[in-house]
Amino acid sequence: MKPIKTTETDTDTLMATIAQEGTVVSYRKGQVLFSQGDPSDAVFSIQKGKVKLTVVSKQSKEAVIAILAAGDLVGEASLVGQQPIRLATASAMSDCSIARLAKPAMLRLLREDHVFARLLLSYVLTRNIRIEEDLVDQLFNSSEKRLARVLLLLANFGKEGAPAGMLPDISQETLAGLVGTTRSRVSFFMNKFRKLGLIEYNGGIEVHSSLLNIVLHD
Repeated sequence: MKPIKTTETDTDTLMATIAQEGTVVSYRKGQVLFSQGDPSDAVFSIQKGKVKLTVVSKQSKEAVIAILAAGDLVGEASLVGQQPIRLATASAMSDCSIARLAKPAMLRLLREDHVFARLLLSYVLTRNIRIEEDLVDQLFNSSEKRLARVLLLLANFGKEGAPAGMLPDISQETLAGLVGTTRSRVSFFMNKFRKLGLIEYNGGIEVHSSLLNIVLHD
């Protein structure tokens, strides 16, 4: 039996199927897809743009837990019966095109279309590996290394078929939330990376592959 591995074509097929079976909606920058506490009644696939996931604690402290891009799913945890409500808020970081597929239709596809079920399983397992890598990064690496890794991931380095180099419009506060540090530390390291020629500011943030040296350096 061959191991499950997600390819660019598989992801395209998964996203196209959800778009065909669901409804494609345009979201403006800042518009909310769903809020923490809403019913978990649908799965979203990002066709274009970027989406931010945030959670708010009982003490009203907000944390950024993920930034997702075209080819990613949002709210797939709704397929698990133990999660009847959303545990996070999803909002558009840029103008987005997003397909929404209601939970009953998604479950029907999983029952009736074995190819679709395999593609979804492959996607979820790949996403789980990424989450485990994020956890290891948070536990063992310095904030400087964590910031470098976040910048590289946001700039699509290592992502098959995606244009690499340019970051989306993202604030230092958001970067601090993703890294798990303060805005002042992010500002310090961003200035350091710029002086070393690892990143550039040209209306946006351009990330060079040489930034990998920070991640790989012991």
